[in-house]
Amino acid sequence: MRMKFNKLSQLLLVSAVGLLVAGLMTACQTLTVDFVFVASSKAAGPNNYGEIDVFEINSESGGMRQIPTSPFPSGGRDPVAEAVSSDNTNLYVVNQDDNSIVQFIIGNDGKLYPQNTVNTPGIFPLSIAVNGSNLFVLDTYQPLPTCSTAAPCSGSVAVFGITPSNNNPPSDQLGAPLVNPSLGTNYWPLSLTGSNASHVIVPTALNVLASGATLYVTAYDSTASPAVGYIFGFSIGAGGTLTPLNGGVPLPAGVHPSGVASDSTNSFLYISDFATGQVLAYAINGGSLTPLSGSPFQAGNQPAAIVVDPKYPYAYVANSLDSTVTAFSIGGGGALSNLGTYSTGTQPVAIGIDPSTNHFLFTANYLGNGVSGTVSGFELNTTAGTLVNSQNSPSLANAFPTSVAAIPHNGSLQ
Repeated sequence: MRMKFNKLSQLLLVSAVGLLVAGLMTACQTLTVDFVFVASSKAAGPNNYGEIDVFEINSESGGMRQIPTSPFPSGGRDPVAEAVSSDNTNLYVVNQDDNSIVQFIIGNDGKLYPQNTVNTPGIFPLSIAVNGSNLFVLDTYQPLPTCSTAAPCSGSVAVFGITPSNNNPPSDQLGAPLVNPSLGTNYWPLSLTGSNASHVIVPTALNVLASGATLYVTAYDSTASPAVGYIFGFSIGAGGTLTPLNGGVPLPAGVHPSGVASDSTNSFLYISDFATGQVLAYAINGGSLTPLSGSPFQAGNQPAAIVVDPKYPYAYVANSLDSTVTAFSIGGGGALSNLGTYSTGTQPVAIGIDPSTNHFLFTANYLGNGVSGTVSGFELNTTAGTLVNSQNSPSLANAFPTSVAAIPHNGSLQ
């Protein structure tokens, strides 16, 4: 009788331990609120191929740590930009030195699986955006035989159609670049007209409105002295075809615009100016832009990137020279109010906000801690817009991180 009781006790103990372990595993899974993908432009190896570090964000502390088997090869040299598909199942990575876009399937655990590689129409891609069934890529130079680093020419935009996949896991397919019907080319040039038609226009960033109706591209005239900044606007047709706004004439935009972001209501557009340390703010009306009263607004020195929280009325600017983030609140009319400045790792060049809860913020720090790159994490106060350092921030990354992208945890599940 006693022996039976001991066996029963052991069975109950084993069951209890099993339930405890299962509970702990479930809790650990629940605590991961997002996966963050950080591209590093240089890595060990004879070809200096890039790497993608994958971090998970803890929903309670905001702490970031790399997942097992991270990092993953970027599939090319010098990755400089990333974007995720609208359904959070695919990651697109731009490798500048190879003029390529590599598509990865994102596993449920955040791991990356390379699926496809396409070449951009232009030369030296530098920025990318995905909206619905289209992928937009910004190239430093147009694909002309006379264009090179020794003889630079103006940049261009290309559009790739995305065909969703019903496979499991879903592997969306990139089509051929769309044709610009007005020129018969597979790109849209960024250029001036009249006496300035020969000037070299250097693109810096692009943004697609949440509505998917309009694309904005920031650039500057490197031929002019001093440089002059511009913003080009394009309406996006049903199939992704672009139509230049304002007759293709860009609007003035500071001196050296470096980043561009829009709010989730498609009402306001914000541009960071690397040269002046300011943020230019515009009201959006049917694609046309009107400078807001009080614009520009002062940020830090050499701002490299800007992000707008899609849920809360805040904007954040990564100041590369100061190694700081400047926080702004967004008023009802779109005007910015400075909320404070917060320290990051050395030289932040990219910034993002977690897409799951919208209250964790992170920056990719190009020079990091002087030995390797780092990622700084912050928790965002949703009622005040202020920031506090996340647990164990900053986290180590590979050398020279250049960009960030993120999906909600389990965002790859349908």
